[in-house]
Amino acid sequence: MVEIKTNKDSLEKALGPGSNQNTEKPKAPQMPKEMEIGFHQGAITTLVNERNELIKMAQNVEAIVQAHIKRLEELGVKIQTKKE
Repeated sequence: MVEIKTNKDSLEKALGPGSNQNTEKPKAPQMPKEMEIGFHQGAITTLVNERNELIKMAQNVEAIVQAHIKRLEELGVKIQTKKE
């Protein structure tokens, strides 16, 4: 078995705040304004569609829960609901 030796101080120095000689953050590449607008519009469209699907899924789950509650009540089981 190979033993791996580490120097904790060197590792902390390497990962510490002063580890990078260049303290300035590199600038992100700029894209044309029209392209950025299109990117954000596309992201919003996608997220709105995802949100709508999530709402549909929650509605389906709620309908199934209600069906189970109704059947339990038909079988004589009293269901207490939490009031918020």
